[in-house]
Amino acid sequence: MRIHSSIWNADDQAARSDLIKTDWAKAPFIASYRIFRAQACNWPSGAYPCNSNSWLAKELNAPSLERLMWVQMRCMIYNYCIDTKRFPRGLPSECAAKT
Repeated sequence: MRIHSSIWNADDQAARSDLIKTDWAKAPFIASYRIFRAQACNWPSGAYPCNSNSWLAKELNAPSLERLMWVQMRCMIYNYCIDTKRFPRGLPSECAAKT
C-alpha cells in the first residue's frame, strides 16, 4: 500500500473565502508521515467488503455524534459539502452520506 499527498494553494477555495492567505515567504512547504499505519479496505466494486469488526464499519453513538457536531459548529472553518459556488454542478457524492 502507498499513500500520496500534495500541498496545494487553497487561497481561493478552502481558506475562509479569501480571509486566510498562504504565506509564500515560508516556502518550501514540506509534509511527511511518521509512524503511519493505514487501516483500509479494498473496495473497487462499491460493495462494502470490510469486516464488521473494522473501525470503518462502526457508526458514532449519540454522545460521540453530539461531540462531533459541537466541534464542527465551533471549530470547522470550511465545509466543502455546502460550497455550491465551488461545485456549481453538484456537490461531491460523499456529501450525501448520512451523518
